[in-house]
Amino acid sequence: MTDLITNVVRGSDADRLLILLHGYGADERDLGALLTYLDPTGRFATVMPRGPLEAPGAPGYAWFPIGAEGVDADAFAVAVHLLDAFVDEQCAELGFVREQAIFGGFSQGAGLALLLAIGADAGTRPAGVLAMSPFAPAGDVLAIDWDAAQSVPVMLQHGTEDPMIPISAARQLAATLADHGVPLVYREYPMGHQVALESVEDAAAWMAQVVADESPNEALPEPPPEGPVKAVTTASFASEVLGSDIPVIVDFWAPWCGPCRQVGPIVDQIAQMREGSYKVVKVNIDEEPALAQQYDVQSIPLIALFRNGRKERAALGAKPRAQLEAELGMLVIP
Repeated sequence: MTDLITNVVRGSDADRLLILLHGYGADERDLGALLTYLDPTGRFATVMPRGPLEAPGAPGYAWFPIGAEGVDADAFAVAVHLLDAFVDEQCAELGFVREQAIFGGFSQGAGLALLLAIGADAGTRPAGVLAMSPFAPAGDVLAIDWDAAQSVPVMLQHGTEDPMIPISAARQLAATLADHGVPLVYREYPMGHQVALESVEDAAAWMAQVVADESPNEALPEPPPEGPVKAVTTASFASEVLGSDIPVIVDFWAPWCGPCRQVGPIVDQIAQMREGSYKVVKVNIDEEPALAQQYDVQSIPLIALFRNGRKERAALGAKPRAQLEAELGMLVIP
């Protein structure tokens, strides 16, 4: 027996299983509020287990630890194997077959739901996977059976304003799934690391299609056009910034940083007003920690001016445009 504390909500007409796995710092009650919208007709017996680990710095629980070095592959594998056995136990206890189940989850739970469904070591594949704002570890932790994955419909949802898991990570995951022929519906919403009414309603509609033995599949949406401030990486920093013929303003930022979001429109405005005289780019320090360390970025937002391959000046914090330009040594434009 896996002996996980579990919340079970059995619909009035339940004929199949829905597994919902919570995210970091939550518990077995967290996703229960979604059932009014996810399963309005009571078609599912919904099983919501509690993660076995206490989550440091949070009131709830976790499925695997996340440290400064990322996710430990062994700890992640333990969580997958634990849940694999748990699903079999629940199917036997409640009288349902695993092939008709839908695996779902949020954040940590969403990443695990994906691996339970399409991982190389997974048991019987479910009817579909609902991945809400998934935390999917790096590729070296994941082992996917791509041939089997082509028979498992996936719905992937993510917030464009997610401060914890960048939207770029979700877009990359969606592209990887689509490239391998996984039946995929990918949706983005103007929200943070959360669910919204629109996202839950979309999930319910997708689940109805899966229950009807359909394999919903949509072309990936076109990525939004890049704004006036180009994102640069460690790989492109030398050519875009250090090798530039004109001065470069670099916005060091992160998605979770409130002041960064405040100063972002100001940086966009500078880029538009100074086009031709200055290049303006941005660096996500979560995705490019080596650059943050190299240029001693200890607090953000940090707006730096580079000229002739050197950092000349920097302004720290969200400030009005005139003050920001003055601190960077630029002629202030009214």
